[in-house]
Amino acid sequence: MALDATTALGQLPVGLRGELLAEFDLITRNYREGRWGPAELYGGRLAEVVYTILDGYTSGGAYAATAGKPRNFEGSCKALENRTAYPDSARLTIPRVLVGLYDVRNRRNVGHVGGDVSANHMDAELVLATAKWIVAELIRMFHSTDVKTAADVVDALVDRTLPVIWEVDGVRRVLDTSLSLSDQTLLLLYSETGAVSEMDLAKYLEQDRLPNYRRVLDKLHKARHVEWNKATGMVTLGPPGREHVEERLLK
Repeated sequence: MALDATTALGQLPVGLRGELLAEFDLITRNYREGRWGPAELYGGRLAEVVYTILDGYTSGGAYAATAGKPRNFEGSCKALENRTAYPDSARLTIPRVLVGLYDVRNRRNVGHVGGDVSANHMDAELVLATAKWIVAELIRMFHSTDVKTAADVVDALVDRTLPVIWEVDGVRRVLDTSLSLSDQTLLLLYSETGAVSEMDLAKYLEQDRLPNYRRVLDKLHKARHVEWNKATGMVTLGPPGREHVEERLLK
C-alpha cells in the first residue's frame, strides 16, 4: 500500500497534522487558480504551523494544541538551534527555511498593507516549492523514510500544479478539451520551463497532421504569444502568451 501523508505524519498530534495539511492544500489550490497573494499568505500560515510542530518536537513532544504565531518569528526559529539533542533538520535547516518563507508573506505586500513588492507569480512559485520541500522534509524526519519517498508523498498531495495538465508516461495532456487548440498549446508551454518542439506539442494534443497544427502555431507566433522557430521547430512561450495564461486561463 502506498504511503500517504496522514500515515507518514502519524506521529504528530491530529490537530497540528490537520492544520499542516490544510494550509498546504490552500497554498496549492490558490496557486493552481492563479491567486498569487493568497498562495503567499498561506505560505506564512504554513510557516507558523511548522514552527509550532518543531517547537513541540524539540521540547520532548510537548506539542501545543493548535498552531500559534510567536511574537518574534525569526528569533524564535533561531532559538531552536540551541536544542542540540535533536536532528539538525528540526533545529537548523527547516527553521532557517521557515524564516525565508515567512519573509515573503511580510515583505511582499501580502501579510499587511504597505509591503515592498506586490504579490506575483514568481513569488508564489517560490512559496509552493518551499512548502513542498518543508512538508517532504517533515515526512522524511517523522516517518524515517528516504528523500524520494517523502517527495513522492508530497507530489501525490499536489497531484499537479496545473489542474488542467496531466502527465503520464512522458506525455502531457490537457484535461480541459473544451479549450481551443491555441489555449491548450499555451497551457502546455506554460507548464514547461523552456522551449518545446512542435512535434512534442502535436503529440501531446493528438494532432496527427503537423501541417494543420502549424497553422495554429503560426497564428500564435504572429500574435507574439509564442516564438516559433520554423527552422528548428522549437516553440517558446512569449510574454503576451504568459500573460494570457495567467490572466485568462488560470483564473
